[in-house]
Amino acid sequence: MTAQTPAKGTVLVVDDDEAVRSGLYWALNPEYRVLQASSREEACSFITHEEIDVVVSDLHLPPHVDDIAEGLSLIDVARAQDPPLQVVVITGSDSKRAALEVVKRGAYGFFEKPLDAAELLHIVNQAARMRLLEIENRRLRSELPRPPGFVHLIGASPALESVLKQARSVASTSATVLLNGENGTGKEMLARAIHEESPRSAGPFVAVSCAALPESLIESELFGHEKGAFTSATQTRKGRFELANGGTLLLDEVGDLTPAVQVKLLRVLQERSFERVGGNRTITVDIRLIAATNRDLEAEVEAGRFRQDLFFRLNVVPLALPPLRDRDDDIPILAAHFAAKSARRYGRVAPELSPRLIDVLHEYDWPGNVRELENLMERLVVLSNGEPLGLEFVPEKMLRTLPGADVQDESTLEGAVEALRRRMIVNALQAEGGNKVAAAKRLGISRSYLHRLINDFDL
Repeated sequence: MTAQTPAKGTVLVVDDDEAVRSGLYWALNPEYRVLQASSREEACSFITHEEIDVVVSDLHLPPHVDDIAEGLSLIDVARAQDPPLQVVVITGSDSKRAALEVVKRGAYGFFEKPLDAAELLHIVNQAARMRLLEIENRRLRSELPRPPGFVHLIGASPALESVLKQARSVASTSATVLLNGENGTGKEMLARAIHEESPRSAGPFVAVSCAALPESLIESELFGHEKGAFTSATQTRKGRFELANGGTLLLDEVGDLTPAVQVKLLRVLQERSFERVGGNRTITVDIRLIAATNRDLEAEVEAGRFRQDLFFRLNVVPLALPPLRDRDDDIPILAAHFAAKSARRYGRVAPELSPRLIDVLHEYDWPGNVRELENLMERLVVLSNGEPLGLEFVPEKMLRTLPGADVQDESTLEGAVEALRRRMIVNALQAEGGNKVAAAKRLGISRSYLHRLINDFDL
């Protein structure tokens, strides 16, 4: 018997209708190795344990076939892989909302049933090529010399400098580090910086989000499994601990680990050894462990949800990353950096930031921290099309934080009308570069009336 060519890519077909899966199998099988799943849960297992290039999936999946929640969740899982898997969505729904959600979540293509087999094969080929390009791009980037890690952590505020001073001290050791901070504060970036400035920098840096893994798969993901350990274990697979041997392992959202995995993790920290799922051979690793969480682990210990002995093992060197609202001096520096970064990405000149925009950035509370600021600056750069960045495309919730800005209760008709008037005036002034004559003309009102409104709204 002739062995199957290993060069074939792998496509995962997901549909609860066996006839549809069969049709997709025969359409794709000549050029691809095709795996089949009938539910999101089964598909996620394949994604975790198999090397997959493209996912072709229906949106309406069991157990909730009446809506698209399961299909959207599968897209999120596929796109969360590193690098992200390409997803081609197939559905009988003609809903514009469904199409919009699919695109927002990063799917490569969207088709309605019935399908043209040639067209499907073409789009899958394109998606597979995109996947190969992403893998090659990452490989090439990994071969480029990297500057020391801490230069990527931008800011000079006392709150950040205090953390970085401690991080630099611990980087030269192999001590276990526990990073604590709100979502978006840069915990993974700090962990990578510690690794890059450590004696282990030539070894691998492996990051895994404990919160993103299903409970049934997390033990296999961390410690690996032997062939035949469970139904979908078609081959032996190394876990993250083995992959990080000689380097650094980041366990992000470690507070989400189940009690059973906490016990096994404690043993690994004590002995640096473990067995794969379904195996009995003890494997010893040499790793530096960094754990990260946005939870108060001491409170979790008090509540009985996290083992006290494990907490003590992780909490050797605790580092608390400050939220962006406690780094006020860093906000304009970060904003300018992210604006310039986005401008380079889109082939534009680095834009100026207006003083009024800086005021808004200072006043806002930043619940999403540095990640939220980076996303905002990218949005402003894209929408402003090379112009100086002002308030025109800043979300209304941020404008309300300005001193003197009256927060209207938009649950009433009067409040909603007032809020709309204020937004229109701000947008018109920004669009016309502060020229009140032009802004009044844009709004279709007299200049004197515009002046009165500007005073009324304290603009």
